[in-house]
Amino acid sequence: MGEQGKALEAGVALLERAIDYTLGSLRIVTPAALCRPTPCPGWTQQHLLDHLGASLQTLTDGASGHIPVFQRPHPKRVHDPQRPHHPQQAAPFYPRRPHHAQKPRHAHKPRQPEPTGTGNPALLLRDEATQVLGLWTARLTDDRPISVNDHRLTSPMVAVVGAIEIAVHGWDIARSCGDHHPIPALMADELLDLARLFVTDADRPTRFAHELTVPANASPQDRLLAYLGRDPNWPA
Repeated sequence: MGEQGKALEAGVALLERAIDYTLGSLRIVTPAALCRPTPCPGWTQQHLLDHLGASLQTLTDGASGHIPVFQRPHPKRVHDPQRPHHPQQAAPFYPRRPHHAQKPRHAHKPRQPEPTGTGNPALLLRDEATQVLGLWTARLTDDRPISVNDHRLTSPMVAVVGAIEIAVHGWDIARSCGDHHPIPALMADELLDLARLFVTDADRPTRFAHELTVPANASPQDRLLAYLGRDPNWPA
């Protein structure tokens, strides 16, 4: 196996760990929790689940070898004057495009919240996350670049950026449910190293808020969350 193949294998293994972690968060979501606030300012749990669904679809596209270039629909914000606006929470995971790239609107509309007691969109996302993992596991024998319009990204890059997205939103979901479901320290440490490579000043404040300050002895999870602009102590 060449270096690219080893990198892809490591990236898919990290994505698997991130998905396993987030599946644990999705298991505690109930229909009654869909209207709760989340660490993503202005978003309810339903909005966050819609966003996660868009991220999983991007990973599904990536596993096929091509990610369509279009702007996925953003969940509608709930205005709250007590919460600062953080535009980084509006864009689901997809690789950065050049500034001149066109972003036509997609016709798909976000799922609407289901009435309490009649359904749980988290169950659907659990199935989708499992399917994503299966697709990327099957891709282990194909380390060819993934196309995004006329650009090419390596498969390991797409896998690890997806792992960052999935794991951190797993934490968001658990906190919204009032549950302390910490990101495993070893995984958080690895994700932080990768986040420092892939999340730069060019991403702030459009995709991520500015880095927050945490104590020097903070846990790997708290350093990861703070680097991505989240308050590890939410809700304060």
